[in-house]
Amino acid sequence: MSFKINLITVSILVAVSGHSFAANFGVSNANTSHVKTSNYECNRCGENTDYSGKIDVAFGYNDIDDMHAGNALGTSEDGAIGSLSSDILFLNKSGYQAQITAHQLGFDNSFASLQIGDSGLYEVVLDYAAIKTIKADDVNSQLWHNDGMLTPSTDVNTFNLALEREKLGIGVVFSQDAYNSFVSYSQEEKTGHSSSSIVTPSPINIGLPVNATTYQWDAGIGLNGDNWMSELSYSGSIYNNKISDLSLPYLNDVYAASPDSQAHQISLSGNYRFDQTVMSGRVATGRMIQDENLIQMSGNPLQSWDGQVNTTDGRFAVTSMMNNRLRLGGNIDYNKRDNQSSTAEFAQYNFNSLTGAFRQNTPLDYERKNYGINASYRIASGYRLQAGYDSKEITRNYSERETTQNDTLWTKLNIRKFEMFNINVKSEYASRDGSKYESDILTASEDNAVLRKYYLADRTRNAYELKLTHTPNDWINVDITSRYAKDEYKDTDVGLLDSEDYGYDVNVSFHINQYIDTYGFIGQQWINSSQAGSQVGNSYWYSDIEDEFINIGAGLNYSGLMQDKLIIGMDYLFANSTSNTNVIVDDSQPYGDYYSYNHSASVYADYALNSQMALKLSYRYERYYDTDAASTGIVSIPGLITLQDINHDYNAHQVMLSFSYKLH
Repeated sequence: MSFKINLITVSILVAVSGHSFAANFGVSNANTSHVKTSNYECNRCGENTDYSGKIDVAFGYNDIDDMHAGNALGTSEDGAIGSLSSDILFLNKSGYQAQITAHQLGFDNSFASLQIGDSGLYEVVLDYAAIKTIKADDVNSQLWHNDGMLTPSTDVNTFNLALEREKLGIGVVFSQDAYNSFVSYSQEEKTGHSSSSIVTPSPINIGLPVNATTYQWDAGIGLNGDNWMSELSYSGSIYNNKISDLSLPYLNDVYAASPDSQAHQISLSGNYRFDQTVMSGRVATGRMIQDENLIQMSGNPLQSWDGQVNTTDGRFAVTSMMNNRLRLGGNIDYNKRDNQSSTAEFAQYNFNSLTGAFRQNTPLDYERKNYGINASYRIASGYRLQAGYDSKEITRNYSERETTQNDTLWTKLNIRKFEMFNINVKSEYASRDGSKYESDILTASEDNAVLRKYYLADRTRNAYELKLTHTPNDWINVDITSRYAKDEYKDTDVGLLDSEDYGYDVNVSFHINQYIDTYGFIGQQWINSSQAGSQVGNSYWYSDIEDEFINIGAGLNYSGLMQDKLIIGMDYLFANSTSNTNVIVDDSQPYGDYYSYNHSASVYADYALNSQMALKLSYRYERYYDTDAASTGIVSIPGLITLQDINHDYNAHQVMLSFSYKLH
């Protein structure tokens, strides 16, 4: 049996055993009903305290033959498992309170929080979180990693493509009258393996080792008045990568490690309200720094990279109630990234030969300005119309298109006039254009002259959305949402030509009687796009991409059984996604497709032993299948060595028995 016991878990156990289950012989619990107290004065009597909440201890068993199932089941352990959950609150009359919250401690994915404080004065918070994301287990490689060296071996190196994050944080908040302040610190450890590749000289997929720490701290001070508030804050982070550059015994530095970096920001924010108008604003300045040694290569004049980007951010927004029908608003946003990184002259190569020309690396900057105005008008009782205009201008240096301008017009109509119906309709029209588009010699000399990158190209968008809520009576509720969006790139010959995105969601819930509740939902989405490509001159090829997603679910909760002691329930979810790509040159040719589906079902029975204790038995089932044409066998493609076919096809089962204790 595998358990992860940490300091927070121990603290919870100590807190519960030290307070919740101990007999209380304090003075405050003495029987004084027959004592005449009129002539006595108590100087040390304790105050009344109160505990509430519950604690859950669970034990069970996992039947897993693919650890990818841990993404859904909370833990990838195969065999006996256990977890601890709680939500405990302690209060006393003086205002002191403490709360312990935990969710499935002992599982790969869990969290816990301890909050202690005095109402309106201070609060101390301790946080813990663990997150594990799993891509594949038991992948194979003949490269072994040791302190930056990838050593080939006839013995197969087997490992898991999974990333684990473990985060621990502490924060303190002080407040008194018009003053408040806070300071917090957190540290996250990230370990595991991710997929990557090197060329030596043929491509080889590798399991890239991951071992990094991110440190984060925040602090701030605020002042509040009757109709205003302000805050001055600082935020900083440091990223420390413990994995160095990777080498082979016969070739140094085949893979450059992610460099250490840090970021700092100071911001001032506040808002002010007078009469029916509210104004808010924020200004911030920051700096991102990256100063690491570079992999030395012939023709590289820099020994280390002095990377520095200065940031400036600002926002101002105002909203005002002009009368009981009309509200007006507006906002201005400004963002600038000023790249002050080092530059040098680099020799240029043409395939394997030196051209004799030199070129300077170009630090890229960008500046973004956003403007928006909006209005909300109550046409009549139950009818409200909203409209707005948003503009975004982005300037990039050394880009194929230095300036792009995005303009958006939108309207919303809310109808609450009809009994049992709530209707929301939204429409949007957007367009993008900008400065002259050209292949820049500094950034895109190898590009096709008519190629248009989708995030820079001229584009028009039409989008619509309808939301409907229907409550025909007090035991049924229906929510329906439908949406449609169409993007067109009319001035593009090579690149993305158009894209269409539409779908719907339907949610229905039933409160059949005081004992039975049930629900169901279905949602579908389709994304279709077309693009054109050209290798030489006017020799074009086209591709059509069709993506489809569907989610279906239902559930039932039945209470009141066995003299209101037993509750049973069940939930089911089906999810399916498909991606089909056809490439058209002379005729239609299917490209590699992707397909996956998932069945997830659970049933449970919750039995109350008494008013404080309960037992719960649950069973979960996961059926998962996917096939990705990009995932192939180790040597199925000549000249390419992969980590193996990492598609999934498995069934997983989980049985849990939990005991819960309620505190009064």
